Amino acid sequence: MDAERKGIKTMAEVKKVATRESYGATLAELAAEYPNLVVLDADLAAATKTGVFKKAYPDRHIDCGIAECNMIGIAAGLAAAGMTPFASSFAMFAAGRAFEQIRNSVGYPKLNVKIGATHASISVGEDGATHQCNEDIALMRTIPGMVVLNPSDDIEAKAAVEAAYKHVGPVYLRFGRAAVPVINDNADYKFEIGKAVTLREGTDVTIIATGLPVSESLAAAEKLAAEGISAEVINMHTIKPLDEEAVIKAAAKTGKIVTVEEHSVIGGLGSAVCDVVAEKAPAKVMKIGVNDVYGESGPAAELIKKYGLDADSIYEKVKAFV
Repeated sequence: MDAERKGIKTMAEVKKVATRESYGATLAELAAEYPNLVVLDADLAAATKTGVFKKAYPDRHIDCGIAECNMIGIAAGLAAAGMTPFASSFAMFAAGRAFEQIRNSVGYPKLNVKIGATHASISVGEDGATHQCNEDIALMRTIPGMVVLNPSDDIEAKAAVEAAYKHVGPVYLRFGRAAVPVINDNADYKFEIGKAVTLREGTDVTIIATGLPVSESLAAAEKLAAEGISAEVINMHTIKPLDEEAVIKAAAKTGKIVTVEEHSVIGGLGSAVCDVVAEKAPAKVMKIGVNDVYGESGPAAELIKKYGLDADSIYEKVKAFV
C-alpha cells in the first residue's frame, strides 16, 4: 500500500465527509436491495441523517420520538419478527440512556438489531459535555456478543453499514458529526469485521487508531518520519471482536504500541489492546484519548486540539514515548 500517499490525506484540500452522512446514504442504498431493512430514529432524523432513508422509504422509517429506551424495545420486537432494524440516535442516548434495553432486550436474546450511534465524543463540538459521549465503546464492548464498529472515514463507514446488515446479531456502529478526510480510497481497500488495516508500515513504534483520529495519526506518522522515527499505523475499525493477531504482531515487531481514540482512555480501544498485550504479547503501551474527564462546548477542531487528538499532539506524545 502506498503509505506516503496515505499520509497526505489529512491536508486541508482533500475531500472531507462526516461519517453520519455516510450512514444515512448507505441505509437508503441498501433498502432497495433488502426489503426487510427498517430504520428507527428518536426525533433526530435530520441530524443522524436517517432522514435520507425516510425520504426514499417513508413507510419503513419509524420516528419513535425522544424515547430511546422505547425505540430499542421496538427494534427488538421488529428483529424478533424477522426484520433487520437500524435504531439511530446520538451516541450519548443510544449507548448511554438505552443501555439496559440494549443489554437485556437485544444482547441477551442475541437479536439482529443494529444500533447506529452518531455524534460521538468531543467532536460533537458546541453541544457540550452532556452530548459528548466518551464512554460508549466501553459500555458496548461489555455486552456479550455485541460487535462494535468505529469507521474512520466515508468509505469505511459505508462498508461498515453494509457489513453490519449482513452480520447476524447485534452490532453497534459509531459515527461522528464532524467531516473527516477520506483516506480509504485506494483500489485494494477491503472492510472485514474483526480485521484491522495496516495503513503504513513502520519499525520503531506502532500507532493503533480508531475512528476520527486515524487520519490524524497518519499525519503524525509523517511528522515522525521527518524526525527519523518509523511509525507503523494500524486502523482498528473493529473494537469487538478485536483483531488480536494484529496487536500481537505489532508488539513483536516494534515493541511499543500507542493507541489513539476519540473516547475515554478507560474501557475503549486502549483497554482492549492492553488486555491482549498483557495476556499474550508483553509490550510497552501508551494510551491517547480523553483522560477521565468530561468534554466541553466549543468548535470541534479546537476541542480535538485541546484534548490532544490532533496530528501535532499525537506526534509530540509519540515522539516522547519512543
